Amino acid sequence: MNHPAAPPPAKAPPGNAGPAEAAAWHAMLALRAGAAPEGPLARLFAPLFAPPRAADGCLVVGRLAQTLDGRIATVSGSSQWIGGPGDILHTHRLRALCDAVLVGAGTVRADNPRLTTRDCEGPDPVRVVLDPSRRLGTDYGLFRAGPPTLLVAATPGPATHGSAEVLQLPRQGAELDLPALLQALAARGLRRIFVEGGGVTVSRFLAAGCLDRLHVTVAPVLLGSGIPAFTLPEAARIADGLRFTWQVHDIAPDVLLDIELNRARPGVCP
Repeated sequence: MNHPAAPPPAKAPPGNAGPAEAAAWHAMLALRAGAAPEGPLARLFAPLFAPPRAADGCLVVGRLAQTLDGRIATVSGSSQWIGGPGDILHTHRLRALCDAVLVGAGTVRADNPRLTTRDCEGPDPVRVVLDPSRRLGTDYGLFRAGPPTLLVAATPGPATHGSAEVLQLPRQGAELDLPALLQALAARGLRRIFVEGGGVTVSRFLAAGCLDRLHVTVAPVLLGSGIPAFTLPEAARIADGLRFTWQVHDIAPDVLLDIELNRARPGVCP
């Protein structure tokens, strides 16, 4: 099936959310140039500009939107839209503040995303797609137009994939070597990494101890079934889980949980 790339819509005009919030967002964009954090959005976004603690020099933030009962999609895979307008705006703002936005091949296959900042003011990040076995075709919009794109693969092949550059990395077991990936991105100057999805990709970064922060939107929705937000090894005891602190932010009608992980991983993960 072909997935033609739709022309990108015009970005929302600055100040669409009101002068006060527009000024606060401009203050956050100024952090990219080294400004001091200030304003009402600083509590949420300033931690992304803290000096990286990990040896690879990256700060990695994962992101999911889930229902109250922990589902990111229905059994059939329908996921648009769990979060409301505030959640969508937050996602686009994370893209604007980070050097790279990263998704797995499953997200590309299901959503054919553009991964741009069309809903907020700010620069588009470099787009990174994890496709270890090179199973995606070149007809997805990511590989045809838009900001620079990297396809990360473990299977040897051509140096380009459509308009995307291919970054070949080793495997760690059956999956990509995520620590090696972060080192490779840092070598390209991509140090603030936004892992946008899907749930399996975010879970793999969590299990590998490769997340510094985790942003989880919880929407006032109950499904009772569907695809779980996190896919991790089975825990036999509560003590095998991962406990953390969080800050709660109102993005009505949803709530946003900002979780500080500092590369911690669940006890059930080797």
